[in-house]
Amino acid sequence: MNSHSYLAKELFEKGYNCSQSVFAAFCDVTGLDFETALKLSSSFGGGMGRLREVCGAVTAMFMIAGMKYGYTSPQNDELKAEHYKLVQMLAFKFQEHNGSYICRELLGLDGADDPVPETRTEKYYQIRPCSGLVEYAAELMDELIKNKLISLALK
Repeated sequence: MNSHSYLAKELFEKGYNCSQSVFAAFCDVTGLDFETALKLSSSFGGGMGRLREVCGAVTAMFMIAGMKYGYTSPQNDELKAEHYKLVQMLAFKFQEHNGSYICRELLGLDGADDPVPETRTEKYYQIRPCSGLVEYAAELMDELIKNKLISLALK
């Protein structure tokens, strides 16, 4: 476990949502302060506000990828396509490892959930895979960043 994955898991176990846990663990990479990172990612927990859509840990990976490698010109279709390819690769790697990147599928739920979050108890952490999911998402991001740095060094 590296420092980002350790921090992401630790943040989740302190009560932050899955998206906040991964995104805030990478403040050193994104350059955002911790509070801004928490606010920016707060809407994406529970598969986007407990709608149980795309896993918040996955959404956080996308946001980190955007901060680090995103495009800014709406006319540059080549960079846009390159970035979307990167986002899809992250989603598919996460899916390959975990069976899905959709929150409700990862948790075995039917659909949207009550907007009131569950109380975090020892039992909650025993039955939810989320600690491991945020840990894996952070590992995947570190792998991506490391590989991008290696490919830049080889150019």
